[in-house]
Amino acid sequence: MAERIAIEVARAFPDRQEVLALSVPLGTTAAEALALAGWPPAEAVGVFSRRVPSDHVLADGDRVEVYRPLTLDPKEARRRRASRG
Repeated sequence: MAERIAIEVARAFPDRQEVLALSVPLGTTAAEALALAGWPPAEAVGVFSRRVPSDHVLADGDRVEVYRPLTLDPKEARRRRASRG
């Protein structure tokens, strides 16, 4: 039997978050983990808040995170807050 590792995959939506615990074969990549979760491929993924390429090989206990594009530039958000206060 092939060795397996325990990982999580996580993604956030504006109103909720999804986290799935998976047992995957040793050598699974971030992109493969998303496919095993039944999720579409993502342009940006990370492991524990550090961006990694889709072909990053996962280790036991890793948490693969799907990153969404920013809806507002952080500098613009600060400008807006400053102009209100």
